[in-house]
Amino acid sequence: MNGFKIAVIGDKDSSVGFKALGLDVFPADSCEEAKPLLRRLAKDKETYAIIYITEELAGGIMDEINKHKDEVTPAIILIPSKNGTLGLGMSALTSAVERAVGSGVL
Repeated sequence: MNGFKIAVIGDKDSSVGFKALGLDVFPADSCEEAKPLLRRLAKDKETYAIIYITEELAGGIMDEINKHKDEVTPAIILIPSKNGTLGLGMSALTSAVERAVGSGVL
């Protein structure tokens, strides 16, 4: 394999632009659709190093996301959807930095 890929899970309107950048896009309109997609993509550690998922979907499947928070790959990163941010991505980033350095720096 040449290298790792990046996946995007989100509603069609929020994720379609990432396809033009060469990322693998996996449309999901509900948490019920997103959860098995995340499981499948996260299990394929040799293919996907980063998985972007919209905050709206992530909010409903945090239990699944948290299963992978201490793993090196894939990095699961929450991004805003077309409707804007819910603050979940920044909260997750702050928590990760605190775990890494032992205190809040953001």
